[in-house]
Amino acid sequence: MEILYILLGLLVGLVVGGYLLYGRGLSRGTQDGERVGLSRGLEQRTNLDDGLLKVAQQDAENLRRTAQTEAAGLREAAAKLHAEAERTRAEALSLRLEAEKNAENVLVEARGRAEREQNALRDGLRGDRENLALERENLKADRATFKTEREELRGEREEFKRELERLNRRAEQLDARGLKLDSLEERLEKDLLRTAEVREALEQKEHALEVRIYEIAALTPEAARELILGKLEEELEEERAMRVKISLEKANLEAKKKAQSIIAQAIQRSASETSAAMSVSVVPIPSDSMKGRIIGREGRNIRAFEQLTGVDLIIDDTPEAVILSSFNPLRREVAKHALEQLVQDGRIHPTRIEEVVHRAQDDMKAFIHAQGEEGALEAGVVGLKPGLLQLLGRMYFRTSYGQNVLKHSIQVAHITGILAAELGLDQAMGRRAGLLHDVGKSIDREIEGTHVDIGISLGKRFGEPLEVIDAIAHHHDPENSETLFGVLVAAADAISAARPGARRESLETYIKRLENLETIAVSFPGVSAAYAIQAGREVRVIVQPEKVNDGKATLLAREIAGRIEQDMEYPGQVQVTVVRESRAVEYAK
Repeated sequence: MEILYILLGLLVGLVVGGYLLYGRGLSRGTQDGERVGLSRGLEQRTNLDDGLLKVAQQDAENLRRTAQTEAAGLREAAAKLHAEAERTRAEALSLRLEAEKNAENVLVEARGRAEREQNALRDGLRGDRENLALERENLKADRATFKTEREELRGEREEFKRELERLNRRAEQLDARGLKLDSLEERLEKDLLRTAEVREALEQKEHALEVRIYEIAALTPEAARELILGKLEEELEEERAMRVKISLEKANLEAKKKAQSIIAQAIQRSASETSAAMSVSVVPIPSDSMKGRIIGREGRNIRAFEQLTGVDLIIDDTPEAVILSSFNPLRREVAKHALEQLVQDGRIHPTRIEEVVHRAQDDMKAFIHAQGEEGALEAGVVGLKPGLLQLLGRMYFRTSYGQNVLKHSIQVAHITGILAAELGLDQAMGRRAGLLHDVGKSIDREIEGTHVDIGISLGKRFGEPLEVIDAIAHHHDPENSETLFGVLVAAADAISAARPGARRESLETYIKRLENLETIAVSFPGVSAAYAIQAGREVRVIVQPEKVNDGKATLLAREIAGRIEQDMEYPGQVQVTVVRESRAVEYAK
């Protein structure tokens, strides 16, 4: 656009300049001469000016249009060039930034690589220096060792020379002795020949004597051999029986003394009760008039009580007392507490009975847990889970042959702990195994299975140690126990059960046990009679003296004891006494 304006200015300047120059020339030519043709000249000049002006305007318009077109093209080209320049500038800037960034990364990487290589070279040089120093030290040590070994070799060489001289002297002596041995060997061969001749002669004489003996005894060689072997067997059997008897007496004496000492200490240090009172099933009442209130109108109170407690309530002619009957001691105890509260309160009706029974059941749960904690504390066992404490508390209402199971377990825990301490075992583990050995009896009346199987399942469920589970599993068969705790618990269980007054048994079971003891003893050959005495704690066995000698009597006692252990179950131990006596009777007439 600026170029167009410049061109237009130049054109206008030229036109105006030409016009001025022409007018000035005309004025000079006509000033001196002709004035007549002034008007024509003016007119022609005006026409010429108008033509020139039109031509100049037309040229200026054409020039303006051309300039505008060219300016628009130039403007578009300039805009394109500007945009291209801006894009090129941006690309150049981006390339510059990227190049600077790449150059910086390359520089950083090169510096890092150079530093790493420099550090590696330094470490390598340091390691080489250390290795060189170590090799120098090793060379020094090797030099010292080599020097020492050289001195040792020099000494060994001297010793070898002395040993070689000594061996040479020894070889000379051996050569001289070899000559003597050669002469002795020749003499020995001659003696052997003479000995062989003498032996052959003796064998011939021995054979002749044997033939003579067989002829005199009228026996064949086989019969004589059987006779000698039979007599020898009898002598050996008697000797074996005597040795067994002596060994058994010695072992039993030592074992008995040691066992009596340990068990006596355990029993003396155990102060738990041997038995506990049975659950009481008689509830006292203030007067006989209370019986009617307990029965209720048409027996509704007694029916509600029996239905809620599961216990039979017996009201008879017993003065000032009612009887509770149930095979479950826990239910009977709940019913007893509930009935005592009802009698004390005086308000007896089905709603009140239900309320009191539920309260008594809740109180019984708390009482059971407290009994379990008290039993564990008394036994010195800690770390039992609440479920096991609840099961221990339930054993307070469980009896075995009249003996309270919880008291029995506490006593077994004390004795087992003492026995374990005497033998150098874990005393705490012994008490734990003794306390939990009968834990299966707490729920054996509610689920199927023996108390041993139930106890094993409970021990595994509550995560008890393997020693405790083994004691639970084998406290009735200690010979199959995998640990010593099973044997100790079995011994403590037998001690607790065998103490006087600890357990009771029915007359029928007692008589059957005595009969079985006598039957087992009589079943052995050579036994003439057997008697079970001391309430089944001892068996007196009378043998026939002509069939059983003193040596066989000891073996017979062991066999009878083993048979009793295998075929019978009994508390404590049974002593087997074999009696052999010879009587000679004669009458004076």
